[in-house]
Amino acid sequence: MRLELGKIFIKDIQFASESKIENNVLYVNKEELIKAIWDDEAIVSVDLDIAKPGESVRITPVKDVIEPRVKVEGRGGIFPGILSKVDTVGEGKTIALKGIAVVTTGKIVGFQEGIIDMTGPGAEYTPFSKLNNLVIIAEPAEGIKQHEHEKAVRYIGFKAAKYIGELAKDLKPEETKVYETKPLLEQIAQYPDLPKVGYVYMLQTQGLLHDTYVYGVDAKQIVPTLLYPTEIMDGAIVSGNCVSACDKNPTYVHLNNGVIEELYEKHGKEINFLGVIITNENVYLADKERSSNWTAKFTKYLGLDAAIVSQEGFGNPDTDLIMNCKKIENEGVKTVIVTDEYAGQNGASQSLADADPKADAVVTGGNANQLITLPKLDKVIGHIDVVNVIAGGNHDSLQADGSIVLEIQAITGATNETGFGYLSAKTY
Repeated sequence: MRLELGKIFIKDIQFASESKIENNVLYVNKEELIKAIWDDEAIVSVDLDIAKPGESVRITPVKDVIEPRVKVEGRGGIFPGILSKVDTVGEGKTIALKGIAVVTTGKIVGFQEGIIDMTGPGAEYTPFSKLNNLVIIAEPAEGIKQHEHEKAVRYIGFKAAKYIGELAKDLKPEETKVYETKPLLEQIAQYPDLPKVGYVYMLQTQGLLHDTYVYGVDAKQIVPTLLYPTEIMDGAIVSGNCVSACDKNPTYVHLNNGVIEELYEKHGKEINFLGVIITNENVYLADKERSSNWTAKFTKYLGLDAAIVSQEGFGNPDTDLIMNCKKIENEGVKTVIVTDEYAGQNGASQSLADADPKADAVVTGGNANQLITLPKLDKVIGHIDVVNVIAGGNHDSLQADGSIVLEIQAITGATNETGFGYLSAKTY
């Protein structure tokens, strides 16, 4: 598959009488957008706000972060199986609006939603503080169930991202990058002397509110399978989960997966990047065994020399991660795992809930238990009281002076396990 990914760089967002993109500014007709995205009785009100880098603004609880994109040539549309037909995507031409995101918030769904600070120390831990964010505040109707609440907000976010993306459909990208992965035998033959490398992409699927969707299918229902990397760039995988904010993969991260982009950078130069194996994270032991067996089988079937495995979440999924690692290693495939750590606030605890001697090449996104004090900011979009109950906070997190003391676990993207963040560590 060959995907031409065009980029238009948005430098500002403003509300206006007409929705359009002009001179790198996104203008949004507030009433028109709300009408286009809100038709669900599970949501009682929808409002929009804007948060820009450097402003004294805090967004919480953050549910999802989504980059607007539009398909301009080729099969399918953005978010296939959800907003578009279930056509296979990943080829043709797509335009991405860089420098902006749709962020969804409102009353809390679960207890593992996050914080985005646009300034101050918290902003240094989240990559989303560097974006111009169009924030959707969607409040639930009384008495709806949590999974209904999550789905309604999820769809509102996707619809908004699609609406904004389509404003760029007839614009000329400022920059275009081509990504291509050929059918397997052709791809192997193209670079026969380079090591064959694949990416094992673990998706959070551990139950209600721990969902990831592949072409609209809840990934709990899949067995590991193969995808072209460009399918993921084209919206084949989206987030629907409420796991800890620091290491969940918002939809923005799926669209901009750093492991995939880096492997493409080295493709044809240092490695031969053959593709992506997606696999789920399971609750029961038998399911973990099945999925890790299939994952290891695919690495052997592809004839890989090496594989990178990234995790989403922590605790129970650590077992899936280590199972994948050791079984892939047992197939003679060199393995690197990408994770984060829950090593306690003093950093002295065991970092992962599971371990194995074969997991000897590890990239870390940082220690999610690290404490931080966030100063009071001038404006809150959402509900500030949730910081006392979200993962990483406690009943004393919100201080009398308006500051917040909690673990960076509560900051969206702080320890992301695809490397989509700023933290890591080295062993000397």
